[in-house]
Amino acid sequence: MADRPKVYIDGKEGTTGLQIYQRLGGREDIELLLIEEEKRKDAVERAKCLNGADLVFLCLPDDAAREAVALIGNDHTRVIDASTAHRTAPGWTYGFAELLPGQRQRVKQALRVTNPGCHATGFLACTVPLIRQGAMAKDYPVACYSLTGYSGGGKKLIAEYENPARNPLLDAPCPYALDLKHKHLPEMQALAELEYPPAFSPVLGDIYKGMATCILLHNHLLRGHPALEEIHAMCSEYYEGQTMVKVAPLGNEPTRFSAGSMAGRDDLVLYVTGNGAQTMITALLDNLGKGASGAAVQNMNLMLGFEETRGLALPE
Repeated sequence: MADRPKVYIDGKEGTTGLQIYQRLGGREDIELLLIEEEKRKDAVERAKCLNGADLVFLCLPDDAAREAVALIGNDHTRVIDASTAHRTAPGWTYGFAELLPGQRQRVKQALRVTNPGCHATGFLACTVPLIRQGAMAKDYPVACYSLTGYSGGGKKLIAEYENPARNPLLDAPCPYALDLKHKHLPEMQALAELEYPPAFSPVLGDIYKGMATCILLHNHLLRGHPALEEIHAMCSEYYEGQTMVKVAPLGNEPTRFSAGSMAGRDDLVLYVTGNGAQTMITALLDNLGKGASGAAVQNMNLMLGFEETRGLALPE
């Protein structure tokens, strides 16, 4: 590999691609490969960039992401795919370094990394500690809702929300994926190793970016009937020593959560709240940060041997 690794963003014009480009544009430790605007959909020119790069970000629709991978004709170009195309595919490493024991090392060594979905990131951050520590059975009937900024919906949805003449009903939160078959469900179920997909309701808010993902638990249905304090201790122990995922101390929670509180940041914070009978675990993050582009840059840093948080927006 050259002194400065060559990096190519296929789909730089989209929301995720542009956010990645903004995080990388000022860095002098990599060389960004750029394609002429009129040639960005030319398969021959794209293939040159894909094969000439040490690492490629795919910020494309699913079918286009699969086509891009097929254009890579060597065994050294490493890929981070931000689409849903490969999130449960064999041979791909799930790019959530904090999620599982040894996952950070697997990302470092991987040739193919699939970037997690934003809702999936929040959901998995909340559930996996309890599953891995035996408190939540794999057949637990998990219920989750996730309030997100509209930027995750891409250019068409952004234009709809930012149209001065938009439908005034968009001023209020809008549940969607009403068939309960959101595209992030396969990775949510697979990475949590649940026997059944969670009952999952995503909700669009009138904010550009930000996310609050919540799971709601009946303590008596959990193994050992843990109290709120015990659930908090499980989450805190699981993420101990992590930089990008933190658990807020008990008693430090606000009276209400804002889905926009982490906008502009690339980390994630968990809150454990509730009472003696029921518990809510809430993941607060930026859907474009730890939920998308920030996570992609974190994965790139790991794969190319840079300091993990380089170029990321973290609290002082």
